[in-house]
Amino acid sequence: MVAVQLWLHCAGTGKQVHAVEKNIDYLIEQGKSHWDNRNDSLSLFYAEHFISLAHEKRIEDFDLAILYSQILYTQALFSESSTIKKDSLFRIGAGISKNAVLMHPDFQSIHQEIQGDSTFRLLAAIADAPQNIVPGLYWWATNQAHYLYTKPVIERLNNRELLEVIMHRINSLDPGYHFGGSYRFFGAFYIRLPGVDISQSKKYFEQAISHHPEYLGNAVQMAEYYHQKKGNRELFHQQLSEVISIDLYSQPVLLPDNIFYQNRARYLLNIETTLFE
Repeated sequence: MVAVQLWLHCAGTGKQVHAVEKNIDYLIEQGKSHWDNRNDSLSLFYAEHFISLAHEKRIEDFDLAILYSQILYTQALFSESSTIKKDSLFRIGAGISKNAVLMHPDFQSIHQEIQGDSTFRLLAAIADAPQNIVPGLYWWATNQAHYLYTKPVIERLNNRELLEVIMHRINSLDPGYHFGGSYRFFGAFYIRLPGVDISQSKKYFEQAISHHPEYLGNAVQMAEYYHQKKGNRELFHQQLSEVISIDLYSQPVLLPDNIFYQNRARYLLNIETTLFE
């Protein structure tokens, strides 16, 4: 009798676990479906809602954490007008990707073998990180950098080494990740660091555009950060006008992001006079 009760209990538990897993799979499916339509503000909201719930249940899922971090970045960059809210989303997004990297068994196996203080061990492990860690490193650094952009210069300088080590590692392993993301990162980051030759920013943006002209974020960010900083109003206007004239449906895979950046280009042109006063 006891054996029968135990079997029934285990069977019931197994069904419950299966039901929970199916529910998480459903959350992920719904989140990804909405993420594919993220240029719609409501879909972006639901993408964050479903993926955040799934992430809570599968905290150890690396790919899920990276998707959640990317969603938070996109919300902060394109959907939020409040600086406080933007900073919060960037900070949370950075933390999620950072934890995903630090918890990844391939990263831990490297980190555990390194001797030295905590900072040296972290930087050395990142410098030797395998390619499958690249997405986590990228969204960690990208969110962190945007969070720092509104902070005092000293905070950017204090984080410079970490962010450079991360992005140089990505550049060595997969320079094409997220359409030249490491080049785009350095182009924007070096604009905001004192004492850095601004020509470095131009070089990195040009590399991003030459390798991935189809991704409009490369051109828009070059205009917004580099040309504005240099006072290149004509080049600023020309580059953004070219972005606006592009047929977005020629690159259907990039459609959601390119819609975001084409709208950003229109916005920047509308406030061009203010930006170059």
